[in-house]
Amino acid sequence: MNEEYTKMWDELGLDIEAHDGLLTVLGQFYGDIYLSQDKRLQGMEYMDFVLSEVHGLRIQELVDAKAAGKKVIGTFCVFVPEELVWAANGINVGLCAGAEIGKESAEKILPRNTCALIKSFVGFKLANLCPYIESCDLVVGETTCDGKKKAYEIFEDYAPVYVMELPQMKREADYALFKSEVLRFKQKVEEVSGVEITAERLKAAIKLINDRRRVLQRLNRLRTAMPAPISGRDALLINQISFYDDPPRFTEKINELCDELEKRVQAGEGIVQNGVPRLMTSGCPMAVPNWKLPYVVESSGAVIVGEESCIGRRNTRDLVDESGQSVEEMIDAIVERYMQIDCACFTPNRERLDNIVDMARELKADGVIHYALQFCHPYTVEAHKVESVLEKAGIPLLKIETDYSMEDVEQLKTRVEAFVEVVKQ
Repeated sequence: MNEEYTKMWDELGLDIEAHDGLLTVLGQFYGDIYLSQDKRLQGMEYMDFVLSEVHGLRIQELVDAKAAGKKVIGTFCVFVPEELVWAANGINVGLCAGAEIGKESAEKILPRNTCALIKSFVGFKLANLCPYIESCDLVVGETTCDGKKKAYEIFEDYAPVYVMELPQMKREADYALFKSEVLRFKQKVEEVSGVEITAERLKAAIKLINDRRRVLQRLNRLRTAMPAPISGRDALLINQISFYDDPPRFTEKINELCDELEKRVQAGEGIVQNGVPRLMTSGCPMAVPNWKLPYVVESSGAVIVGEESCIGRRNTRDLVDESGQSVEEMIDAIVERYMQIDCACFTPNRERLDNIVDMARELKADGVIHYALQFCHPYTVEAHKVESVLEKAGIPLLKIETDYSMEDVEQLKTRVEAFVEVVKQ
């Protein structure tokens, strides 16, 4: 173990023994799921490096940035406009967690029938396992679901928490509400950072984050090729890392990887052969290290060609209009872009249904797996509507509810293998 990192983790207040155990398990898990793949792109070596240093070098970069006067702001949701953080000379990092470690600590204060994502981020904090949370000068929550909303009331006993109110519909009044919340968040970010968000700063930040979205859009377009040029596991990993890595560096590296992908597509080469069932996942986000379902799917004779989720297309589909010149014009553009997000918290949510069908057709998907975390009411309930619209479109659907444990892997594999056989027919 790197002694310099150990000292840094200790100064951040981590439980060193438990954290070492987490990294050991993560490394073994990563090796089995990722490094065992055939025909991986050379550009994925950067992703492997980032994951190997996700609690090391990247945390050191955050610590150094804080020492230089920058503020680190952590978020749990793609609804929080990160452009405002970067415009205030801050650093935005994602805080969602996808592991069961810390679950016992979380269940001491949360009901057992709380979704795994909430228990994970609360557990990571209570068990002192996450250097990202410990590096944050502000943790930003949002009211996308009742579970999160109430969990933040508990979380604020352990970290500096700020909560954004999100509308649940998309009427004119809801746009006005969200704009007021964006302006309130802007004021909070300026207060924490001590930096005024000027038009020049905001314009640069909008382009910074749009560029990252553009490169992920490029990746998505290349995934429409047949045969599939990249595994779903690797594409998911790229999207996951986008929430942690330095935006300019990440954008540069993924553009290089896409250059490699383009050569593979032009040569008619793929990660799998033509005829392998192409599946798309839809629903809840999959945070690091939640790679269970993609691994099961891609070890069952199929390949994942797209993710309709917050860690996927929902986060990258829309750009902020870059034509604004004043802060007010750019705030309006931010509001417009973020209100296009089709989270299941909205009612009605016809946009998401249309987007799922359009995406499945664009990707030439043979079927869709709707993934929902147990006790995530928005997505488990909305799965019925998804099933109806996909049935009308003639696209097979498999609905799965699971958590972060490995106990149901064999059951999932049996169901997925049966679904793969269905879509082959």
